[in-house]
Amino acid sequence: MYISRPTWVEINIDNLKYNIRQIRGFIGDEVKLAVVLKANAYGHGSIEISNFIKNENIDYICVASLQEALELRYNNIDLPILVMGYVSEDAIKEVIENNITIAIFDKTYGKEIANKCKQINKLCKVHIKIDTGFNRLGFKISGDFEKDKETLKNIIEIIECNNFIIEGIFSHLSLSNKHNDNIQHSKFLYAISELIKVKQIPIKHICDSIAMCKYEKFHMDMVRVGACIYGYNSRSKNLTLKNVMTFKSKIVQIKDIKKGEGISYDSTFIAKKNMKIGIVACGYADGIPRGLSNKGHVVINGKKANIIGNMCMDQCIIDISNLNEEDYKEDVVFYGENGPNLSQLSEIANTNKNEILARVSKRVIKVYINNGEIARIVDELSNKIRY
Repeated sequence: MYISRPTWVEINIDNLKYNIRQIRGFIGDEVKLAVVLKANAYGHGSIEISNFIKNENIDYICVASLQEALELRYNNIDLPILVMGYVSEDAIKEVIENNITIAIFDKTYGKEIANKCKQINKLCKVHIKIDTGFNRLGFKISGDFEKDKETLKNIIEIIECNNFIIEGIFSHLSLSNKHNDNIQHSKFLYAISELIKVKQIPIKHICDSIAMCKYEKFHMDMVRVGACIYGYNSRSKNLTLKNVMTFKSKIVQIKDIKKGEGISYDSTFIAKKNMKIGIVACGYADGIPRGLSNKGHVVINGKKANIIGNMCMDQCIIDISNLNEEDYKEDVVFYGENGPNLSQLSEIANTNKNEILARVSKRVIKVYINNGEIARIVDELSNKIRY
């Protein structure tokens, strides 16, 4: 396999399809499956992932921004797409022309969108976003009818608006604890019960990956699955998943270091003995957290090698004292198959798995494995795709 720079991710499509089928079996045929492809499909490459899974019984794609939705449309992805975040009212013509669904989250915004639709004489597909306690986007619902009267009235104005096709209504759990999650779910059910007195709303959804696993009774009409698709966040004994991404690089130079010498910026690592180090062609600009400096490790040929010194933008240094000479040319695995566990790595770096996955930069080459073989190599920076 030729790649222009020895830092790449291997994306196992066989595992991805396995996860989708496991999730589909877990939620049942009556519940729609929305795959979350925001942040470039959590670093996995949204266009490629969409093409590989388009025949895998997917009902919906969810993204965070209009750019993400349009990228998919411009690459001939024709599944229904919901933009869960803010979309400018000036973009509504493009939204409608590309058959994209957006979220309406307050009265003022809803009126602005409706006015734009009226100007161009087109209908816009929307999902109503309800804030049940996350305190992010959404019409805020307290669960108290008297307090919620005005908010419910505002939502009813939206769902009765002749410029909208109301496809769905959704919320998001804060996932702080079971008690609070149950309260949020109850508020959502309450809001729905009031609104369907006026108009039926086809798709009701509140579960992300974690909620899907923890609360089977919350699945409703659709679940929005991000992390679980890629092999993470399974909190159910009935759902076994496989990691899709493995992040790899190579040692490009070996050096002998004497006792007392410092490593990298600020010499935060001082050698306590004579030792061998390896310079790896990967740094924090590739998506490996700088927080792993002097804390994290990689795996080479099944052997652990500590990251020493401050991680640089484009390179890092590892202690190869534990390796044999024949190991030097083997793959350096930062996380994934036969490498460090991403959950443990994220704890060391004081972040979460999703952030690390989303950090994978454009210059990291993506190697897609399908049916056990290399199916595609994507080098975004040089705009090269090889089959």
